[in-house]
Amino acid sequence: MNWQTWRHSPSYLLPHPFLCGQSQATLLSIFSQEYQKHIKRTHAKHHTPEAIESYYQRYLNGVGKNGAAPVLLELANEVDYAPSLMARIILERFLQGHEQTPPSKSVINSMLRDPSQIPDGVLANQVYQCIVNDCCYGPLVDCIKHAIGYEHEVLLRDLLLKKNLSFLDEDQLRAKGYDKTPDFILQVPVAVEGHIIHWIESKASFGDECSHHAYLHGQFWSYWNRFGPGLVIYWYGFIQELDCNRERGILLKASFPTDIVTLCHSTA
Repeated sequence: MNWQTWRHSPSYLLPHPFLCGQSQATLLSIFSQEYQKHIKRTHAKHHTPEAIESYYQRYLNGVGKNGAAPVLLELANEVDYAPSLMARIILERFLQGHEQTPPSKSVINSMLRDPSQIPDGVLANQVYQCIVNDCCYGPLVDCIKHAIGYEHEVLLRDLLLKKNLSFLDEDQLRAKGYDKTPDFILQVPVAVEGHIIHWIESKASFGDECSHHAYLHGQFWSYWNRFGPGLVIYWYGFIQELDCNRERGILLKASFPTDIVTLCHSTA
């Protein structure tokens, strides 16, 4: 399923009124999260030995008739599975039949990043078509997500500098021996909406219940334990009910705050 299809598919829509009027970037972030939940729910059925062999035989039959046709991409869309993940299934099955030892994960990943490494030209082209047409999974999407995340970290850095706020970034903190750190630690704490802030984390995504709870337990509470209360910016918005830990020390915002107050009680 792609973005154009999803816009007209009620089964993928979140039941929240704020969807209307949101930016395309926010809707795309929500779509990506909802689609990934769907893939996780249905992942097992696509990896049974019977399913894998069925997909592989359908692939062989398809390319046998027309090797230039987008056989894998159409198969992925037909069974409602991510194209890049379908490409991985078929590539692993192909290599198992042509190699004496099972392919390692690193070899598979390398071939997905660079399909020209695949020792079969037809399959290499099929895998390439899946990678470039997948909007939620695969090495191309990973690169785009990394770039977008870095872009928003740079934006946050520029805003902090514009406010003349002293900070340490992730690289500086890791050089000091910290293994798990937020994006920025404020060297002088500030107040935002009456809450003291010691650190700021940038998230170039929409904050839904599933991802936010994972971040809370995997990152945010660890930051709170080590550095004190902090601020999380979900640049593409978040479900307002999730901003329920302010009194405990984790504040959520959808943009850089404009009412920052320093310890000397002057506007930064």
